[in-house]
Amino acid sequence: MGVDELSGYTIDEFAHGGVSRTVLRTGEGPAVIVMAEMPGITPRVADFGRAVAEIGCTAVLPSLFGTPGRRPTAGYLLSSLTRGCVSREFTSLLRRRTSPVTDWLRALAAYEHGRCGGPGVGAVGMCFTGGFALGMMLDERLVAPVLSQPSLPLPLGKRRRSDLGISDRDLEVAKGRVDDGVCVLGLRFALDSMSPGERFERLREEFGDGFIGIEIDNTPGNAHRIGPRAHSVLTEELVDEPGHPTRDALDAVLGHLATRLLPG
Repeated sequence: MGVDELSGYTIDEFAHGGVSRTVLRTGEGPAVIVMAEMPGITPRVADFGRAVAEIGCTAVLPSLFGTPGRRPTAGYLLSSLTRGCVSREFTSLLRRRTSPVTDWLRALAAYEHGRCGGPGVGAVGMCFTGGFALGMMLDERLVAPVLSQPSLPLPLGKRRRSDLGISDRDLEVAKGRVDDGVCVLGLRFALDSMSPGERFERLREEFGDGFIGIEIDNTPGNAHRIGPRAHSVLTEELVDEPGHPTRDALDAVLGHLATRLLPG
């Protein structure tokens, strides 16, 4: 575990349904569940959690895979991805299925809401976990969902490109939540094949004005020289400079969370 990279975090365990996982926390105020991308809670993911804490929320980072604090490498990413793809908790290829791990995440959110208070809970998923906030919307305590480059089911084949990684029944519940005023925020790079444009089109189709999609230009010749393989909007590809589109995306996420979780 990269202890220095996790400065400012407390480290604990949370158990539900016979499954216990490490959970990192920092900050005070309403809870935001931050679900790391592959390969796990990297230093950049920890930095994002600190940014959430700085607006007056408690960032709660469950370790779903990988080693907290470890820096990403190609080999580490591949090993985490391989384990995630074969795990029954993550429906990496199945269409119209909600990943079973969202039940554990809803339990964590309920616990953190009771501990932290506030009007509800926020949830930010990234890449492999990007769509998990949709499944968490079955619990009315989730009021601020964010889907950053949602990549499940892996878009292998035309039908999976528009699949949202949620069962038809759970999708209807999520649509009802949106009808009641919940807003879903989504982020992706325009050329990201892991989080294809068809997925955002489907989100707009299902949620209408209740979905706000931010798609960052990374086509050849773009003004900010963002590479064509850019993927991680809030972490590895984040350029923390005013006016950069990734910084604008980060500000949009923090604003989305603050508007729905913080007084005033």
